[in-house]
This record gives sequence, structure tokens and C-alpha cells, in this order.
Amino acid sequence: MQGQPAHPDQRHGRAGRPGRQPVRVRGHPQPGGGRLMPYELPGRAPVPAPAGEFRLGPVPTPAGEFRLGPVLLPADLALLTGWMNDPEVDAFWELAGPPEVTERHVRAQQDGDGRSLPCLGLLDGEPMSYWEVYRADLDPLAAHYPARPHDTGVHLLLGPAASRGRGLGAVLLAALAELILRGNPRCERVVAEPDVRNRRSVRAFERAGFRAAAELDLPGKRAALMVRDRADGPAAQAQLPA
Repeated sequence: MQGQPAHPDQRHGRAGRPGRQPVRVRGHPQPGGGRLMPYELPGRAPVPAPAGEFRLGPVPTPAGEFRLGPVLLPADLALLTGWMNDPEVDAFWELAGPPEVTERHVRAQQDGDGRSLPCLGLLDGEPMSYWEVYRADLDPLAAHYPARPHDTGVHLLLGPAASRGRGLGAVLLAALAELILRGNPRCERVVAEPDVRNRRSVRAFERAGFRAAAELDLPGKRAALMVRDRADGPAAQAQLPA
């Protein structure tokens, strides 16, 4: 749903996946520091992080109870690979192929310094989404917009086809954005950079309380910069269509 990583170096079909962040710009080394948060699910060990960051536990939403936790490899690999090979997903993520393609993409973040967290989203206990939560201000994306300290970025992929096209993405994005802002007082904005061609994704962010702040020419795509600002106050909770 969210769309592909911004740089072609992260797309297996074009130039492999050497990077460790959701957005990479050629010639810009990754800065150090900046681990995001601990995250946990029942039966999954939480990932430690400095005090002051937030934990995402069960969250009630109009669609059901939402949880976010770490991707576990190899346990979750077959599930994620199946989602990545859906043509509708591959159109923007460009990670179709054998399990090794997905594994490289996820492990590059897990083996990094914690600035990008690959997560599995569960709704009423069922895995149905893949998320990447990252420090946008420490990412090469920051060279393309006026970043602020602790800006947090999100990518979202709704896995099962039945989860798409019915407003679910907006519901979950609204819930996660509010939790990020509520749980980390240092973060003033949640941002995203979906491909401008991915109108379904852009609309979902808008319904979740994000505004389209600009269009960015990133390596490999033209992106809509979507911003959810703490100063805007709590967003109205997105609802599923009747």
C-alpha cells in the first residue's frame, strides 16, 4: 500500500538491496544513532530501546484490536514473501521473487542500528500487515524536505487482498500515528512518502489525518510527502465504510 522504497538500490529487480534504511540516496552515508522504540507481541521478545520511547501494545480500533510487533525470521518469511509476490503489492514495493529477496530487505533493517524497524501488524490476532517505522530525520529522506528532530516515518503494506480497498489502511494509520505522537514527546510529526501514482495510499493517509505537504523528487520515484503534525491536535478517528 505505502509504496516502494525510494531508492533503486533497495529494489531487488533493479539493483539489489544493500541499504539499511527505507529511503536511501546515493552518496549520502547513513548517520549514526537514533534507535526508535521497543516493540513486542505475545510470545515475541521485546526489542530494548532507550527510555522515553514508546511501546505499542493492543490498540482498540473500529476494525478490531490492533497490535504491532517485530518481524521474526525465518518464522514470518513465508507469509511476507507471499504478500510481496502479490502483483498489486509488487507494483510499488518491487520485492517480488524468492524468499531470499524479502529476507534481505528485512534483515538489512534488523541488522542496522535501530533507525528502521520492520514490524508485523495483527488485527484481532491475525497477521495482516507489514510496517516499517523509521527515523525520517536521520534518513537520507531528510535531504529532500525540511526535516525536524525525531520526525518518524511509516511505510504500510496491507497483506491479504481482502484487507485492501475498504478503508482499513486509514484506520490503522490513524491509530499508529496517534500512538507515536502520544508515546514519544520528542516526535512532533509523523511523515510518509508514498509514490504519487499510488492514489489509494495517498487517500488513506489523508483519511488518517495526514496532509499532503509537498511532492518530492526522490531517486526512483516522485513521492507525496504526507505529514501528521502534533500541532494539529488529535485527528478524528478514521472509520470503516458502512
